[in-house]
Formats: sequence, C-alpha cells, structure tokens
Amino acid sequence: MSIQTGDKMPSGAFGVMTESGPGAMSTEDLFAGKKIVLVSVPGAFTPTCSLNHLPGFVAQAEALQGKGVDTIAFMAVNDVFVMDAWGKDQGVGDKVLMLADGNGEYAKALGLEFDGSAFGMGTRGQRFAIVVDDGVATSVSVEAPGQFEVSKAEAILDAL
Repeated sequence: MSIQTGDKMPSGAFGVMTESGPGAMSTEDLFAGKKIVLVSVPGAFTPTCSLNHLPGFVAQAEALQGKGVDTIAFMAVNDVFVMDAWGKDQGVGDKVLMLADGNGEYAKALGLEFDGSAFGMGTRGQRFAIVVDDGVATSVSVEAPGQFEVSKAEAILDAL
C-alpha cells in the first residue's frame, strides 16, 4: 500500500553530497519540525525530469518558501554522485536539496516504486510530490504513468 495523506512518513535515509564527500541524511533530520516538499523523479538527467520537473521547482523556490516550505527535496533512484552532478548541471544551488535513494529503498517504503526494466532502468521511484509537515504527509500527488501534471511545481504551489 502506498503512502496516503495523513500518514506518517516512513523512516529511512538518503545519500547526500557534503563538502567532504558522500554522506547520509535521515528522514528524522529531513522532516522533523519542518514543512518539506519531497519530489521523486524516475531518474536524474532524464528528459521530463531535466527539462521541466526540476527546473520548475528551482524557478518556484521563492514562491514555495513564501507559502511556508522550508525545503524542496528531490529524490531519485540514483547514486549520490549522479544526484550531485545533476544538481550542479541544473544550477539548483541552495534552492533544492538533492537526495539519492540509491537502492530505491525509500521509494519502496513509500509504496511508490515501479519496475522500469522494460526501459533498462530497473526499479525506480514513481514521479510524485509529497508535502510533509513535521513528518506527516499532508498532500500526496502521484502522477499516472507518462503524465506530468499533479507533481509539478505550479500544482504544488496551488495546493499550498
């Protein structure tokens, strides 16, 4: 069963790039006492993700902060080096926190993984955006396969 509005976010950890190299961030550190927009994409550097999804959140970062969002976090089933390189390529700076879900464990904990083997991608996370307030999912927006509507920055901004 997948995460639903009102559910507590599952515990887990993400890979993050630090000044001294690869590190980790727990869900407790990410979510506790904050309002977070957690966005998942099927993969870094993929077309919709790089051309529309991530750039939309970078462009709307100030507007989202104006609605009380503390952190915009992007996760993908990629390693920390790929997520760091993608963030640099996209010029996210400090507007978006790049999270590596290297083995897809967090996507699976959310019940939002999918089998992308037909596309040579293995297990990935679905495209979604979850608004999390102090560890509780207050809005869960999961895209239908091949769609890009409910999880884009403008839709999340409108929902806030």
